[in-house]
Amino acid sequence: MNDVDLPLLTLDATAQAAAVDRGELSPADLVEAALARIERSNPAVNALFAFDPRLARQRTPRAGRGAFAGVPTLLKDLLAYPGLPAQFGSRLLAGHVAPAGSPYTDALDAAGLVVIGKTATSEFGLLGTTEPLVNGPTRNPWDLERSAGGSSGGSAAAVAAGIVPVAHASDGGGSIRGPASFCGVFGFKPSRDRTASVGLPPGMPTAPLLSDHCVSRTVRDSAAWLCVTEADATADALPSAEALAATPPARLRIGWYRRDVFGRLPDDDALAALDATVALCARLGHEVVECEGPEVGGTTTADAFHDLTALVVAGMTGQMAAAMGSAYDADRLEPYTRHLLGRAAALSADRPAAAVATLADAGERAAAALNAYDALLSPTVPFAAFPLGRYAPTADPAILRDHVNRVAAYTVVASLAGGCAMSVPLHWTAAGLPMGSHFAAPRGADARLLRLAFQLERAAPWIDRLDRLSRSLACPSD
Repeated sequence: MNDVDLPLLTLDATAQAAAVDRGELSPADLVEAALARIERSNPAVNALFAFDPRLARQRTPRAGRGAFAGVPTLLKDLLAYPGLPAQFGSRLLAGHVAPAGSPYTDALDAAGLVVIGKTATSEFGLLGTTEPLVNGPTRNPWDLERSAGGSSGGSAAAVAAGIVPVAHASDGGGSIRGPASFCGVFGFKPSRDRTASVGLPPGMPTAPLLSDHCVSRTVRDSAAWLCVTEADATADALPSAEALAATPPARLRIGWYRRDVFGRLPDDDALAALDATVALCARLGHEVVECEGPEVGGTTTADAFHDLTALVVAGMTGQMAAAMGSAYDADRLEPYTRHLLGRAAALSADRPAAAVATLADAGERAAAALNAYDALLSPTVPFAAFPLGRYAPTADPAILRDHVNRVAAYTVVASLAGGCAMSVPLHWTAAGLPMGSHFAAPRGADARLLRLAFQLERAAPWIDRLDRLSRSLACPSD
């Protein structure tokens, strides 16, 4: 690696932007180093769906002097960005390029970020693993035979591998936090409606569950990303990342629980990580109280979620068929996606309204559970990263649906409530696989959670592990 590239491997986005501000590095230095890391590290992990060096170099001089001036980043292939492919993980949309972005991507541009490509995702973000047929599986940087999770697995793998310090991700039931746990990075889901619009269709029944944010190597990058993407109408604007880091959280009352929304226990690795995090929080002075997990009607709520997801997919593909005409080929959709189309077609006329009501009721119960404590602590996911192929999109749909339920059975609570939540990479298994700890808080308590995250990061730092991993992938002979 050249003299510029090697030090950059261990600098987070905030540090990179500061080096540009001081004149020690140029945006071109940062972008060229990231492009070099793509060439070195991405063949092993397959985290990227597409990247365009020519377009990245064209955008670099326009990086400006925002909070992330000149810092290279990647966007998940569910977020449209002008000039880059927008295939949403699907073979059906081969060659489709986004003509425009959104207020969210405008905010990223204004912050000085240089978008150099798109990360892989499951088709339309439907599965809890990133193994799309369009470009093959994304591999977990900690064990290349295991999954990076989904549907933000490409972003989480890219950040863990050190390709970029921070990358866009999105989360409905846990698609930021699950991959963050599997890949050992920090993953935060903002409160509902906190961030700028990404252009979701009005009235989309699953839209209230969705948040866009990032995965990052450090808490301060995530906090700064949230500050620059907040919606203009946000009443309780976040303090700066620096202010959040400088103000320790008050003594929090943290409820912790073992069983997920289906009443199931996680595996032994997840239980060990949970117990260690409970002990850490107690040592930091917080009140930790064992409690029952939120009761949100696990099976009934999951059925409603899958029915509404099927309806969303049916509506989306119907629009594609109308726009594409004879070029539309349903056989280009993955088997699980076609299964959802069949599910949508079989629903009764009154099912959509009933399913929406079920999710609304579950959301109220989830919000009540969050409001009972300053934060709720649980495993992020019930197991460490699993072998590739086990939940590929060609597997039995019933197996895939059960996996989606299982992998989101802790993270879904915050999504239903519209609260904020985070997966913090505090533990690794004996086999060397990351296990995230999940904290959730009521809607609007984003600053509270981020202050706690800074405190946890100082008490049990994870960055050295990530730095060693990044170096091993970029410099395999060292």
